[in-house]
Amino acid sequence: MVSEELVHNLIKEKLQPSHLTVEDVSDGCGAKFNCVIVSSQFEGKPLLERHRMVHSALEGIISSIHALTMKTYTAEQFNKISSSS
Repeated sequence: MVSEELVHNLIKEKLQPSHLTVEDVSDGCGAKFNCVIVSSQFEGKPLLERHRMVHSALEGIISSIHALTMKTYTAEQFNKISSSS
């Protein structure tokens, strides 16, 4: 089983996000996660490359995760979204 904490720690270590939320949406079985990741490492990167970076950060456990939903933002993008809601 993959824990919310493990996913959080691996993303935090590799991508050094300024904002990170990881939510287990699989009723505790550790197979489905929703993530919001804000990182300066996403600057100038297209969406597909950002997702590859997250998958790379989770390399050792990604095969145990059934579904991973992620929103990947730069700080500027996240601030725009946050201020408009």
